[in-house]
Amino acid sequence: MVLPLVLLAVALCAALTGWAGWFVARDRAVILKQLWGGAVIEGVIVVQMIVAGVLAATGSSASDTVKLWGYLITALFILPVAAVWAFAERTRWSSVVLAVAAITVAFLEWRLWQIWTA
Repeated sequence: MVLPLVLLAVALCAALTGWAGWFVARDRAVILKQLWGGAVIEGVIVVQMIVAGVLAATGSSASDTVKLWGYLITALFILPVAAVWAFAERTRWSSVVLAVAAITVAFLEWRLWQIWTA
């Protein structure tokens, strides 16, 4: 795991959480641009998976690889599920769902760094 990728993912998640939180405060539903923001975060997670795979193949790996890959796969699926839910729910609660999903991915990213450096 590379720290700049983790920090980038956490920063993007924080920005998406704030954006969705602003929509919650204004009683608005999620818009397509926010879902594209989630797609950018997904791209960063895919790059992290590739980097983790390369690092594991070259001998630099986490102490608990099962937990590391479990967190990576979970982080990869949270935002798409939240996006489908938010797109189906066209009320302010769609913004709540997106905000909760983004902050969850941010915490998973931080936990990935802890697992990698343990």
